[in-house]
This record gives sequence, structure tokens and C-alpha cells, in this order.
Amino acid sequence: MKRGLYARLAWTGMVKNKRLYLPYGLSAAGMVLMFYILTGLSGSPVLEHMSGGGSSAIILRLGTVVIAVFALIFLFYTHSFLIRRREREFGLYNVLGMGKGSIARILLWETAITYGLTTGTGLLLGVVLYKLAELGMVRLLRVPVTYTLTVSVSSLLAAAALFAVIHTLILLNSLRQLHGVSAVALLRSESVGEKPPRAQWVLTAAGVVLLGGAYALAVSIKEPLAAFLWFFAAVIMVIIATYLLFISGSVTLCRGLQRNKKYYYQPQHFVSVASMTYRMKRNGAGLASVCILATMVLVMISSTTCLYVGQEDAVNARYPRDMDVAVYGRSDHPLDEAEAEQLRQGVESTVFNFGGQTSNVATYREISVSGLPDGGDLRLGTAGASAADSTHVIHIYFVPLEEYNAVTGQSLTLEDGQVYVAALRTEFHSDTLSIDGGMTRHVMKREIPALVGAAVADITPSMTVVVPDFEQFVPELQSYLTNKYGWYPTATWHYAFDTDLPENQQGNIDGTTPNLKDALDDYLSGVSSDWGVGVSVESKAGNRADFYGTYGGLFFLGIMLSIVFIFAAVAILYYKQLSEGYEDQSRFDIMQKVGMTKGDIRRSINSQLLTVFYLPLLMAGLHLCFAFPFIHKLLMLFNLDNRGLLVGTTAVSFVVFAALYALVYKLTGNAYYHIVADNKE
Repeated sequence: MKRGLYARLAWTGMVKNKRLYLPYGLSAAGMVLMFYILTGLSGSPVLEHMSGGGSSAIILRLGTVVIAVFALIFLFYTHSFLIRRREREFGLYNVLGMGKGSIARILLWETAITYGLTTGTGLLLGVVLYKLAELGMVRLLRVPVTYTLTVSVSSLLAAAALFAVIHTLILLNSLRQLHGVSAVALLRSESVGEKPPRAQWVLTAAGVVLLGGAYALAVSIKEPLAAFLWFFAAVIMVIIATYLLFISGSVTLCRGLQRNKKYYYQPQHFVSVASMTYRMKRNGAGLASVCILATMVLVMISSTTCLYVGQEDAVNARYPRDMDVAVYGRSDHPLDEAEAEQLRQGVESTVFNFGGQTSNVATYREISVSGLPDGGDLRLGTAGASAADSTHVIHIYFVPLEEYNAVTGQSLTLEDGQVYVAALRTEFHSDTLSIDGGMTRHVMKREIPALVGAAVADITPSMTVVVPDFEQFVPELQSYLTNKYGWYPTATWHYAFDTDLPENQQGNIDGTTPNLKDALDDYLSGVSSDWGVGVSVESKAGNRADFYGTYGGLFFLGIMLSIVFIFAAVAILYYKQLSEGYEDQSRFDIMQKVGMTKGDIRRSINSQLLTVFYLPLLMAGLHLCFAFPFIHKLLMLFNLDNRGLLVGTTAVSFVVFAALYALVYKLTGNAYYHIVADNKE
């Protein structure tokens, strides 16, 4: 009998507070839906049987971890609004003779009902919408579509288990809050305001310093690898600074408005500013959370959209020609002209026997070493380099002038002792170039095209150094390195070309069609064993699917997470306005009794919303502007260096998000108005 009573009380309380529970339930169901879809897609048979599917699966698995962690934090945060609203009801139960144990049973039933409804609804929608999400993903990845409907039992169980744990933790936290609180305290909970934090100027100063430091990192770091290593530190600094500035800044703003008598003592401003001051700490924390979510959405959607739209540019930068044959050896045994000619003939014969022709041929040699730049000096002895120094290590490729001109179509000239330098993912400003203080050369020009290709795949910064006296320079460099360090630089011979063969015959795309890459691998395996050299063959067509799998997977994940974060931001704003509406209800009721009209209430609400509501959007826009250099350098690690495209996707993302934000402003403002003006529960 009692069990039925507790269940009825739990259900009645939820129905009575449906304005609060319905958005919470929809948010929880949405989290279940997204988690199920991402978990199912990460193990989808579609990805298992496609080239590049492994990259997409890894990205989606990371997405499931993000969803799981975010669901825990977000549901804890939003549930706090529900508990605060129900505390008075629980206090009344306590006064009427119901003990804490009985109230705990009501909370247990509420949790069980919420878990059953939200998880069941989320999984049902997940099963229904899973195929639609899979079709969208395979379209982004540009792979054949299958229309077989599947249900992932493992994903169902994983989602059910995860959200059972989350709801259990929420229940335990609610019981912890209930324990030790008197009935009187529960009855008065809604009227208890939060004291403004002390020393708000100290918090403001700390926030300004942290934010300034993060912004300084964003604009000062020049190398993409260093940007990658410092990005997460900057993110943490921005998050902490945002909370400090919004919490302390709301205090400073409200007090400043109160000191402005002409502004404060106006019907449309008086109640709104007074109520904001009353709960300033919580108000700032909510706005900071919305700002962080907005920034995450803008960064994710702009960067992943840029990657997806520009993925073909990245493919062409990494593979400027259809095929690239490379032969590796030590610089003391480089290929001579006869061996190089033999290799050229062997490659061309293999292509001809496969039914194709070579065109746009590029043949060149390079000698590569690694070192730390120190102005114009390259320090090659990096074995004892510190961790900080290791982030600045660059690869240096020395290339003969004649072969560089032949590959790039340039007509550059040099005298002995002169070089050209082309930097990739780094900057070089010196007029001289030396190695460990010696072998100094005069830099004639720095703005020359880099030899793209294999160097693009390495996230380490690199420099191509074009030398006129290659035949004399290589023995000199080799002698220096062997005498001082005991190792030889790497010598590589490249033979890259385009072919008229169809893409499915160029590289291993579907795993079944005979292709040119496999034929060249067979030929070069004999060369490798006979000559004692390393060989590799790269196919643009065969590796394009890996790019599409990675960039398409990132774009799909960016869309999914952006949807989650947008709805989370909307839910936070909604709960913020509802909870504040209930708190302000009595104040506006008193003001109406002394003459405030509903028109005055509407103007007061607009004043409050315009004062604080758009601050998160403006701050998110500022964060995005300073994050732009970081994003640009991180995209360079993905072989994409299209600043114009990034500017366009970022601007469009912000405009679309701002439009959605303005819509939320109107909806939440209406909800707040109906509570305080109509005195509706």
C-alpha cells in the first residue's frame, strides 16, 4: 500500500511540475538518443568494410566518451533546478509528518520513473532514427548506401547501463542534499538568496589575467605543433576566466546599475536589476555555462565544416600527383644516375604493362635531417633536447636547384654559397642559414613554393632548402654528421606522376580490383631486397578514402555534438528563466498591486534579458575571434591551409547560431513573462 502511495506522490509531483520535468526529460532522452546513435555507428558494419572506416570509427568512439561525460555533468546541473523547486514541497511533507526516509522513497520512485521514461523514449527514438543518421554519415563519407535496418543490442545495453549509473548518482546527490536539512529550511529554500561573493574585484582581475593569457597564447604561437600542444591549456584558461568574469562581472554590473539612479529607479529596470542582484552568483554561473557551450558549438561546427568542404584541397596538398614512388637509403650510398634511370624504366614499364601511361612526371632527390632552429642556425644535435625544445624540432630537406625547378616549374638561379628556403608550418626570417654554426649559406629568397607531398603528412614543421651545389654539399654534410654525431642523413629518390587509369585501378579502394599500386609494390619489393633500400608507393586514389573517412567523421561528429550542446544551452537558459520567474513572482505581484502594469512588466523583462542575455553570445564571439589563429594552425596539421574558407565558415556559423540564439531569447522571455505576469505555476 505504501509503495503505491509513494509512486502516486512521485508521479503527482512530476505532473504538477511538468513545466520543469518535461524539458529535463526531453534533455535526458536526447542524450540517450545521441549516445545510442554514436555508439551504434562506431561499430557499424558499414565502417568495417570501407576504406577509411577505421578513422571514422575512432572519431565516433571519442564522441561517445564526450557525450557520456557531458550527459553526466549536464543532467546533474539541470536536475539542481528541479530539486530547488521541489524543496518547499518536501518540506511540507516533512511538516505533515512524513520522515526523511519516506521522502527518499518518493525521490527513488521519481528517479525510477524518469529513468524508465527518458531512457525508453531515447532508445526507441534511437532505433527509429539510427538508419537516418547512418545514411547521413555514409553520404558524408561518400561510400555506397545500404538500406538494411539494424538494431545494435550492445549499444542498447551500453546506453541503458550508462544512464542507469547517471540517474543513480543524481539520486544519491539529491539524498545527500536532503539529509540534515530541517523542514523549516526546506520551506524557506525558495526565498533564500545567495550572498554576493566577496572581493569581486579580485575575481575580476584573476579572470582578466587568465583570459588575457589565453588570448596571448592564441595570437603569439606561430607553429601548428606548438598550437596543438598549448590548445587544451588555453581552453582550460578560457573556461575558468569565463566563469570568474561572469560571476564577478555580474556583481559589478548590477551594483554599477544600482548606483546609476536615473537608470535604476525606472519601472522597467528597478525590479529586474534588484532581482539579478539577489541571485547574482548563480546568474553568472549559468550565463558562463551558456557562453562556454556557445563557444564550443561555434569552434566545432566552423572548423569541421571547413575541413569537410576543403578536404579535396587537403588531398591534393598531400598527394600532388596520382602516384608517388619513393626509394630510401643512406646518403653514403645514394642512387647514381644509372640506378635512377633503371628505376624510372622499371616504374614506367610496370605502368605500361598495367595498361596506363605516365604524365606530369616529377623526379627529384632530397637529403633530410632534423634539428632545432636558432635564428638562422640549425642545431642538428637534438638528442639531449628538452621537452620544450622538442616542440620546435623541424625537418630540413635539401634539394638540388635543377630538380626543384623541374618539379615546380620555376626558373630560379643561384651562385655557390646561396640557397632558397621554403618553410612549411613554421617561419624563417634569417638572411643566412648555417648548420651548427658552420656551412653557412646566404638566403636569397624565402617566399618560394614548398615541395608538398610526404612532408605535408608530418605534423612537424619543415623547411625545403634549395642548393645549387648539391653534389658537393651532400658529401660535406655527410662528413660533418658522421664525424660529430656518428649518423648519416637520409637520402630519398622520388618519382611522382599522374596516370590515365581509372581511380579504382590506381589504388586499393574496394580490396578486390587489381590496381597499379599493388603492381608497383610487387616490382619494388624485388628492388628493395636486391639493392638493400627502403621503398614505398603512395596512391592518391587509394588514400583519398582515408581523408574522407577522417574529415567526414569529424564533420558528422561536429554536427551531432553541436546539436547536443545547442539543446543544452537552450535548456540552461530555459531553466534559468523559469527558476528566476518563480523567484520573481511575488516581487512582480507586489509591484502590480502598487500600480505596475503588464506593459511595465514586459519592458522590465526585456530590460533584464537585454542586459544579461546577450552577454554569453558576445563573449562567445570574442572567444571565437581570438581562437581563430589557433583553429587555423590546427587545421594546418590536417593539411588544410585555406584561411579564406575558414573565415567564411566561421562567419556563417556565428550568424546562424546568433539567429537561433535570438529565437531562444524570445521563447524564454515569453515563458518568464507568463510566470511573473499571469502568476501561473
